[in-house]
Amino acid sequence: MMRRIVTAAVLAMLCVGGAAEAQGEGPAGIVKGRQAAMMLSGVAMGAMKSAIDALQPPASQRFNTRALARWAHAVPGMFPAGTGAEAGVQTNAKPEVWSDRAGFEEKAAAYAAAADRLAELAAGEDAAAFAAQWTAVRQSCQSCHDVYKAG
Repeated sequence: MMRRIVTAAVLAMLCVGGAAEAQGEGPAGIVKGRQAAMMLSGVAMGAMKSAIDALQPPASQRFNTRALARWAHAVPGMFPAGTGAEAGVQTNAKPEVWSDRAGFEEKAAAYAAAADRLAELAAGEDAAAFAAQWTAVRQSCQSCHDVYKAG
């Protein structure tokens, strides 16, 4: 329980700090915000993997899975036109995010569906199904990064 509280507090501080920093910066602020959110999604995925490896029940990851699913649905909106290299901030987003928008949105939708399913499984007790879906979410992330992320 304490670990969850600490994780939630750290995530909240990072979100508030990132939002404050991004405020008023236009496209550069959007890039910074999405980079912070991508890092936070990595933290959530890492926490889930640790819970899986420790044989914790899926319910221990309800907060992380709901947060990840919300982020997954927000991904396309965090890449509006003008937030590539032209934003003046280092970004790993490839130009294909915008030139192949339909493909990008298709991969983002698959990620959101996989994350939604993971959140559903966190409400149950099937640890094997939860672990398998975590892998599916991870693969969905990677399939998008393979095409749309540099480095």
